Amino acid sequence: MPTVQQLIPHRPPFLFVDEIVAQTEDTLVARRTWRAEEDFYRGHYPGAPITPGVLLCEAVFQTGALLLSGKLGGEGKLAGLPLLAKVENVRFRNPVYPGDTTSCEVKINATAGGFYLMSGCMKLGDKRVLSVDFSVVWKIPEART
Repeated sequence: MPTVQQLIPHRPPFLFVDEIVAQTEDTLVARRTWRAEEDFYRGHYPGAPITPGVLLCEAVFQTGALLLSGKLGGEGKLAGLPLLAKVENVRFRNPVYPGDTTSCEVKINATAGGFYLMSGCMKLGDKRVLSVDFSVVWKIPEART
């Protein structure tokens, strides 16, 4: 199985998936341990660190990018980037603290015009942390002049 960094362009400090745990044609499960030394914990919140919800969502989105890359024949050979097109129905249920190991599960629900409509969730053990619906397109971004 290819590694995370062979499949998607994200790199530390903005890589929020450690490893792929399981994969089928339309689903992928990945894992992430949230490390206490990560810089964002210094400001969110000092003395009571909690993982920012936007970064938890990003971990799910990166898991979706891993699924698409594998499905599209990735391993560093794909032109373009996974671009987030839509986010909806985000629900946060439990916080994530430094040292916690979470799993992200994503699935492709449909495709339309090059867009992949996906759903994902994050769990901490058997507790659901969040659920989200989102759409991704894999394309070459337009050049900025």
